[in-house]
Amino acid sequence: MTTVQQIVYTDAPERWHALAAALGFVAPYPPTPEWAEFDGDGVLSVHHATAAYPSGGMDLNVLVADLDAAERALEGRDVTRREMDGVGEMLTVRAASGLSITVFAGARAAGAGDIAVQPIWFQDDVDEARGILEALGLRASILSDGGGWAELRAPGGGSVGVHSAAGRSEGEGQGFGLSFEARGDEDVLVARLRDAGFEASVIDESYGRTIRITDPDVWINGAQTDLYGYHRAS
Repeated sequence: MTTVQQIVYTDAPERWHALAAALGFVAPYPPTPEWAEFDGDGVLSVHHATAAYPSGGMDLNVLVADLDAAERALEGRDVTRREMDGVGEMLTVRAASGLSITVFAGARAAGAGDIAVQPIWFQDDVDEARGILEALGLRASILSDGGGWAELRAPGGGSVGVHSAAGRSEGEGQGFGLSFEARGDEDVLVARLRDAGFEASVIDESYGRTIRITDPDVWINGAQTDLYGYHRAS
């Protein structure tokens, strides 16, 4: 089953390891300062920052059961296949915006836990990004009536929010943003995070409630229940 993997690059990997644990993610093997993976609803990976991958950056990966089938499903799109040392074969899928995501074989079992990885893909052409993700096995769950937002869930865990880049502040534009989605009581989660040593608070947004963590700088969106201006995909 298709799984969403969100990779964060950081100068403080141990802090991220502690946050992953506080969020309920579980490491399938012992974390190291250079690389760690944490399984929950989707996969959170923590990579030590380098000159090529500076702290604060992130990548969106999609894990699939069959790389050949994924390549066939992406026929007609800008796809490159290559080998990554120590990892194996991968596909790089480039959108017309210039943004790219990476596809690896190795989908996880169905997602577990009340926190999901939910990277945000900001670009002008929402439909193109949605089409790429749907070709990889994600399915739309909530769509905005105006076409500027699409939430897509992966059957093996995690989701991706595709957001129109129109109206973003100068210097932001198109790109990827790191975020999570929380199901359940946000106040309980905040208390749990504070007990684990993180400064966290709840912010009431027009579409729902969001948790803000200041160190590291992380946003956790509450599951969307107010559908005014939105609709569930059929």
